Amino acid sequence: MMISELIKYAKEKYGTSADYPWDKTPKFAVLRHSESRKWYALFMEVKKSVFGLGEGRVWIANIKCNSFERECLIAEGKAFPAYHMNKRLWTSVLVDGSIDIDSLKNLIDQSYDITR
Repeated sequence: MMISELIKYAKEKYGTSADYPWDKTPKFAVLRHSESRKWYALFMEVKKSVFGLGEGRVWIANIKCNSFERECLIAEGKAFPAYHMNKRLWTSVLVDGSIDIDSLKNLIDQSYDITR
């Protein structure tokens, strides 16, 4: 699963382990800065319908990225204004194979830097 690979990447690069803060959704993971505890990524599974994608569920990563990248991803249908977070500052990126793993790692890096 791509989520576990991204969590492993963050651990190796930034020394941050995933946090699973919600009992009702134990698979939802948060990546936080070690020193400030600020979030830089949230992984969760949501209904596709919240993005107008039809039936079923999809894994997303809520991250912060630069505005140009955000607009490109949204225009390509690979991302949306963030689900369940500030839609102006956060972006929900689909983690369904529509974005390759290296690009997702780059987005994690951007979010880490932006949220410092």
